[in-house]
Amino acid sequence: TQEPEEKKIALELLETEQAYVSRLHLLDQVFYAELMKEAKTRKTVPEEVVKMIFSNISSIYQFHAKFFLPELQKRMEDWSCNPRIGDVIQKLAPFLKMYGEYVKNFEKAVELLTAWSEKSPPFQEQIADIQKRKVCANLTLQHHMLEPVQRIPRYELLLQEYVRKLPPASPDREGAEKALEMIFMVAKHANAAITEMERLQNLWVVYQRLGLEDDIVDPSNELIKEGPVQKISTRNNSASEKYLFLFNNMLLYCVPKVIQVGAEFQVHLRINVDGMKVRALKDAQLPNTFLVSGEQRTLELQARSEEEMNAWIKAFQDAIDRKEKRTETFKAAVQGMEAGSPALKAEELGRRAPRGVRDRLVSMCMRCQPPFSAIVRRRHHCRACGYVVCARCSDYKAELQYDGNRLNRVCQHCYVCLTGQEVPEDQDRKHRGILEKGAAEVSGRSLLCSSLQLLDKSGKGSTGGWFVIPQDDPLVLYIYAAPQDVRAHTSIPLLGYQVRELQQGPCRHLFQLVQSGRVLTFMADSEELKQRWMRAMARAAAGIT
Repeated sequence: TQEPEEKKIALELLETEQAYVSRLHLLDQVFYAELMKEAKTRKTVPEEVVKMIFSNISSIYQFHAKFFLPELQKRMEDWSCNPRIGDVIQKLAPFLKMYGEYVKNFEKAVELLTAWSEKSPPFQEQIADIQKRKVCANLTLQHHMLEPVQRIPRYELLLQEYVRKLPPASPDREGAEKALEMIFMVAKHANAAITEMERLQNLWVVYQRLGLEDDIVDPSNELIKEGPVQKISTRNNSASEKYLFLFNNMLLYCVPKVIQVGAEFQVHLRINVDGMKVRALKDAQLPNTFLVSGEQRTLELQARSEEEMNAWIKAFQDAIDRKEKRTETFKAAVQGMEAGSPALKAEELGRRAPRGVRDRLVSMCMRCQPPFSAIVRRRHHCRACGYVVCARCSDYKAELQYDGNRLNRVCQHCYVCLTGQEVPEDQDRKHRGILEKGAAEVSGRSLLCSSLQLLDKSGKGSTGGWFVIPQDDPLVLYIYAAPQDVRAHTSIPLLGYQVRELQQGPCRHLFQLVQSGRVLTFMADSEELKQRWMRAMARAAAGIT
């Protein structure tokens, strides 16, 4: 008899999975293993480069070879008595989120592969030799690397067709539909990871241009618009050039720095979006002017054209509207909670289980009020008061009587109320701003620290300083003016940078950090110190902690 349509699709899933595992074996056990062996023995390329090219391919291969494929094979063997695959995919689908890391790294991996194939002929020759083998089917390494990127969409298409072919009374309908939904969420997670990484990288570039001031740096911020404007003086109508950075929660009013060491702009003023107003001005003598009024200051600004003025006004109004909407949501959630279940009295805190606020009702932390996001600032519940708070506000533990005096996660406010203690000094130190780490304290537990020179763009002048990569923040380089400073003046996130060696003679031990057109040139006191810094920075740039 003819096989049911849904079984044909399930068999196609199994067959494509078997072929896919063979390709993963090729990537992990052949390309990655052999290239890494050569990198270790013959130094054809740095080991960190090979690891970055292949990302987490080993984990993906192990998962599919040891779990996903065997489960599918077993189910197809038992199809006559258990005709379903939805439960198998539901069980294993959460592990497919590991693809987010691979997909996010793919573009960078291809760039590294291309760059090092040009730099290192032995590396290129080894890849070419492997590609000639029968198992590669006349396809390039780049082609095989693309297969994991395409695999999740392939699962989605096959499952959609499987669900469509299922009879209405099929025992697998409910399970298959739920499995399809889970695969859809995995695909969404991978795309979200790419978008979020791009947003964070762009945000770091902006923060570096601003000098990485600790009261400005916040990964949950969103840059809405930036650009030059003219500031109109209220005294004599004269104009001076300024530069604006408009974020979702604040406007930074800046001036370009004359000497651009460490930052392109100096922040003169910060105006909160909360309570801000914007409107166009009708002035025949000063066309294209508009007024930005906030709690801290009112600015009269002039754009270069009417089109540009309208673009600025729209950007400001969008930011204002979004901020007002978040504030209304926040107030409604708090009021709704108080109306539905009065807040616990101080003497009841910890004795009675609170009524938790629903996540979807809150768009910002109910204690410090920055907005939540899917990846950077996530929601947590205080187990004492029920508020939805961020990780920073809920990084405390206290005994709760209603839970048998077990330690539970609570917000800072409840911690103080329940314990009668102030925030512990080590906890307070952990929550300090990104640059508020003393050089001596950080150097004492660092991966590497020493004096270095940071050269200017011309390569003639330089600025000396004390450079540290801390153990508890191993992907960031902190720069201090002196070894005993209580605060770093700059920090550089090293993830994604390339480390380059420069040959400049026996007296100048130079190397560079390069990323997206940004080049930082360092000079060490000795060749040995230079090599140590290059190794440490390369590991950080590759995300190795």
